[in-house]
Amino acid sequence: MTATPAPTAGTTSQPPLLALREVHRTYGHGARANTVLHGIDLEVHAGRSLGIVGESGAGKSTILSLLMALSSPSAGQVEFRGAPLRRARASRMREFRRSVQLVFQDPRSSLDPRMSVDQILREPLESLVVPGDHRARVAELLEAVGLTPDMAARYPGEFSGGQRQRIAIARTLAPSPQVLVADEPASALDVSVRAQIIELLAQLKDELGMTLVMVSHDIAIVGRLCEETVILHDGRIVEQGPTLDVLTAPKDPYTQKLLAAVPQLPG
Repeated sequence: MTATPAPTAGTTSQPPLLALREVHRTYGHGARANTVLHGIDLEVHAGRSLGIVGESGAGKSTILSLLMALSSPSAGQVEFRGAPLRRARASRMREFRRSVQLVFQDPRSSLDPRMSVDQILREPLESLVVPGDHRARVAELLEAVGLTPDMAARYPGEFSGGQRQRIAIARTLAPSPQVLVADEPASALDVSVRAQIIELLAQLKDELGMTLVMVSHDIAIVGRLCEETVILHDGRIVEQGPTLDVLTAPKDPYTQKLLAAVPQLPG
């Protein structure tokens, strides 16, 4: 089934920053066609946090690609600030790229080992033509993620996995985006480091008033960070609403199954 989004507490009459409207995504044609998303409706409101949860193959990666304008729907539309997002419109896409940034799953592959931290953090500032003192901004970004400005001259290979993910998060913060989309941001890290990265994201969300979209198979992490939760199964939204309601009173059997597999949820 396709769920209809419930009204979000605390939202205003302003349109959502991001939205998917009756989105379908099909790969291939004819007998080989494979539809991986079926009529997806969801909204991302300013200052709110949304978790998108599902097992492997549920459609999370496809939704992520659509939200980041890396691909287009087969039917339906993606909206940015209440208007359809057209990848062919260069000025609109420039505004979008400054406003919506992505934290990748694995910092080992998302950071260029040939670039210094300074170069990595300057790259989005320069490519998106962000005004201001870029050297000062690099120092500010490193401090924001719990690192020190003197680390700017070093290279990714000189850091631990957790430190590399902090650098990756700093890079996404460089253009001062409104929306931070996180793709399984702790799954590639050691267990001992995961909690630190999740706490960092929670801290940044609160301090910067940033909108957060968390894509994850881990419902416990979403429970820690997100006010709203969407549950995906076989390319359909089977449940969505305030995270507390979804975690404490799940209605769909699939959600109940996911929760039963979690040893302990954050209180």
